[in-house]
Amino acid sequence: MSIKQPTSKPAEKLSITLPREMAQMVRDKVGTGTYSSNSEVIREALRLFQTQESVRVQQLVELRDKIDHSINTGGASLPANDVFSSLRDRHRKRTRNT
Repeated sequence: MSIKQPTSKPAEKLSITLPREMAQMVRDKVGTGTYSSNSEVIREALRLFQTQESVRVQQLVELRDKIDHSINTGGASLPANDVFSSLRDRHRKRTRNT
């Protein structure tokens, strides 16, 4: 028995193909009772994907705003010491994990 969301919209049936591991993950979520159907798992995954994409778009907008501000004011948006410190930290983390 599938539980419908209170604001259900007209649904369209799709057929998808997933790698074996992903298909098993979907079945596991339904099997544990976390979700009531395979479709529910996929809908939740797509909602999370939409959220992630929205955050990414917002981050790009903010970055472009900083770049535009720097170009228009002729100054850096971040102090050089902060940039180099951040680069050193990233380099340390990457070389530590290899």
